[in-house]
Amino acid sequence: MNQTENKDFISLRSKITKINSKVTQSLNLPLRFNYSIILVNSETIQIINRDYRKLDKATDVISFAYNDGIKEYKDFSDEIGDIFINLDYVNKQALEYGHTPEREYLFLITHGVLHLLGYDHQNPKDEKIMFDYQKEILHDIAPR
Repeated sequence: MNQTENKDFISLRSKITKINSKVTQSLNLPLRFNYSIILVNSETIQIINRDYRKLDKATDVISFAYNDGIKEYKDFSDEIGDIFINLDYVNKQALEYGHTPEREYLFLITHGVLHLLGYDHQNPKDEKIMFDYQKEILHDIAPR
């Protein structure tokens, strides 16, 4: 996993490793998979949204998978995608949802990883599945 030099983010390394372990256990995946986490601001994520998703607004997180989901991954030692996290949203959403910025980082990473593995929330059924996984993964690592 590649990281920037953001000190708050680097301190989360062991919890991110735990998230990855929970994902592999919950979804019966191979023991290892890699992805990049890129920390950006609202302006940058809005440009990415506009250029790649035709959505001209800032969001909290965007994931770009290198394949179409779990079934496409034969060798998880390769990168599975990129997760862009909007730092401007981390503190704002933590305050809004009543939890710590650390938990918000971990939530956004978990959300992004599930997107990289092919999960989505475009309809109520898929949203329930994805959000249930998020809760299960974060339950012990970053409780509300």
